[in-house]
Amino acid sequence: MKEIVIISGKGGTGKTSITASFAYLGGKNIVVADCDVDAADMHLLMQPDLEISEDFYSGLLAEIDQEKCIKCGKCAEVCRWDAIPVIDNKYVVQPLDCEGCGYCALVCPTDAISMNEQNVGKWFISNIKTKTKMVHAKLGVGADNSGKLVAKVKNEAKALAEKGGKNIVIVDGSPGVGCPVVSSLSGASYVVLVTEPSVSGIHDLKRVYELVKKFGIKAGCIINKADINNNKTNRIKQFLEDEKIDFIASIPYDENFTKAMTMGKTIVEFNDGKIKQILEKSWEKIKKI
Repeated sequence: MKEIVIISGKGGTGKTSITASFAYLGGKNIVVADCDVDAADMHLLMQPDLEISEDFYSGLLAEIDQEKCIKCGKCAEVCRWDAIPVIDNKYVVQPLDCEGCGYCALVCPTDAISMNEQNVGKWFISNIKTKTKMVHAKLGVGADNSGKLVAKVKNEAKALAEKGGKNIVIVDGSPGVGCPVVSSLSGASYVVLVTEPSVSGIHDLKRVYELVKKFGIKAGCIINKADINNNKTNRIKQFLEDEKIDFIASIPYDENFTKAMTMGKTIVEFNDGKIKQILEKSWEKIKKI
């Protein structure tokens, strides 16, 4: 089984639209994983029919038993996050500030503080319009541990692929270089970088590729909206050549991308134009690689 992870150094490059197009082209022979858990949107294009929904627990949160608390203030003294202020003459843990280190519980003389596992979001398995399954998730507002939720989504997708005899898992990774991206890259067979010919696009492409190199994963690149700045497109192509990154395709700017999204469709099912042909060839090239 192969795992193809599609990422971008920045948001707005068209990463999810391209990933959804590949998922559509892959049809029932693949499993899809939406690992952009902070801002999941693959479901908008894949029409999921929810099959499984489960809470996801990760990380610890301190909680003070006010009946046991003697208001000594030792917990507040040792909390480097200033997460335990005095409110209405009581020491109270602020959930968004607590990092779950447990130091306050260790120093409490009356064992008034417990460390409880947090519900930080939900993960789902859905049947999608391509007659296969998609694993996706939603991280709670202000919740941490997005990297662990990404790992859960990927592991469930792999298990589904193995159980169903599917030979490819397509992963829509998060933009940037943070924990969710690191978790998305773990175990990948091939990485597709989606970029655009802009100053920030080139900068963030180089930054995210440094991360990919640390994992030692072979990578290819798609330049989206390639015709909006030919000079910077040529700079990107030179970078790909210098770093021995597979050049997969250049996609011209096309408003049909947006029109397709507003109708809940991928660009490859929206019309039979040039973009569809480019993405079909790109998908075949990636599978061959």
